[in-house]
Amino acid sequence: MYNPKSHKAEEFIDHEEVLASLEYAEKNKNNIEVIDKILEKARQKKGLSHREAAVLLDCEIEEKNKEIFELAEQIKKDFYGNRIVLFAPLYLSNYCVNGCVYCPYHLKNKHIPRKKLTQEEIKNEVIALQDMGHKRIAIEAGEDPVNNPIDYILESIKTIYSVKHKNGSIRRVNVNIAATTVENYKKLHDIGIGTYILFQETYNKETYERLHPTGPKHNYAYHTEAMDRAMEAGIDDVSLGVLFGLELYRYEFSALLMHAEHLEAAFGVGPHAISVPRIKKADDIDPSAFDNGIDDDIFAKIVACIRIATPYTGMIISTRESAECRERLLHLGVSQISGGSKTSVGGYYNPMPDWEDSAQFDVSDRRPLDEVIKWLMELGYLPSFCTSCYRQGRTGDRFMEICKSQQIHNFCHPNAILTLKEYLEDYASDETKRIGEELIKKEVEILESGEKVKTAVIEDLKKIEQGERDFKF
Repeated sequence: MYNPKSHKAEEFIDHEEVLASLEYAEKNKNNIEVIDKILEKARQKKGLSHREAAVLLDCEIEEKNKEIFELAEQIKKDFYGNRIVLFAPLYLSNYCVNGCVYCPYHLKNKHIPRKKLTQEEIKNEVIALQDMGHKRIAIEAGEDPVNNPIDYILESIKTIYSVKHKNGSIRRVNVNIAATTVENYKKLHDIGIGTYILFQETYNKETYERLHPTGPKHNYAYHTEAMDRAMEAGIDDVSLGVLFGLELYRYEFSALLMHAEHLEAAFGVGPHAISVPRIKKADDIDPSAFDNGIDDDIFAKIVACIRIATPYTGMIISTRESAECRERLLHLGVSQISGGSKTSVGGYYNPMPDWEDSAQFDVSDRRPLDEVIKWLMELGYLPSFCTSCYRQGRTGDRFMEICKSQQIHNFCHPNAILTLKEYLEDYASDETKRIGEELIKKEVEILESGEKVKTAVIEDLKKIEQGERDFKF
């Protein structure tokens, strides 16, 4: 029976509740009275239930769909302004004991090059990332208790934080590793990770078990309940995600929002971020083998409806998607993107000629970070490398309280300006720097935090030009 406060996976992601929600959405997808009532609630910017959001996703009325997209864009502006946070993935190891049929790291794949970075190699990767300008990374590793034990992950995080190269430093390490124990989550918390990331892949239990035929990831309940264990261990910033294309998108959409509702109901704080990757071609993976793929129009509608349903949640789009697709989704709710990404182990510092053969998935947006920064600014966005909330203790319910009251601008906007200035001074091309300096002047003028903050930002900008770094509000 459906119970969002339950800590049992099959109760907070109840199959019958998902089906009932989809049936309700199908029944009301052209019901103007119901849709208008949902949109009126959405305009209060406090979110929607999974069932209400499902109706908007299914809506076929062109005029109402226009309202949905316009509302998503307005909510994005109200909560996150024009800021876009930048990050990059760092793959530590592609050794894996699981049999996931959609991932080239699966155990039976004997021709993919396997590699695990040494601590010295990790330092080199971090220096390469710092030389690009990155401050925030997400580490990735396959599930392998022999090659990738928790002690290796912890040692790697220490190494990453220790590297200071020229003016570079990684200030936030997010962690995307397999579901683990409360004890191990406590170790991750104590070492100072940012957000814990874990994609569900699919919420349909029958499909999940079929797509994960072997290995520890086969256990649906253990995997789905991982965020509960992470929260119990003190990690209060967690990030959800599904891999669209494995199961019917309407099912995944509703279940994903149910998971967000569960975290809110059980712990008082929803997910810090939601990712919406689509399955892509990889070493021995053919996306056409999965018959639930979604086109760009449906994808855009999903992003818009997630933004409306969870206005407080960051949304992430990686370089899986093309520049054109990412530009469209930036308007509809996305607040974080990766840039200059490599999805192979050792892909940044000194990639071998066959490095792409070991990539977890094909990268669609292959532009270097500087090009991505320039592109964002030309679109009117403010690129941000800010990591201040995490380091100032604004995480979990403290972050959500500020974000839900739409006061996060008071911190994030000044910090975004300062971190962009650092990037322009240390890493930008001449043209990117020229565009960036003009943007900073404009953004300082429209700061909403008061004259005191504006004065402090102007002073800190001068200090950055003189060589000082890492200012934060």
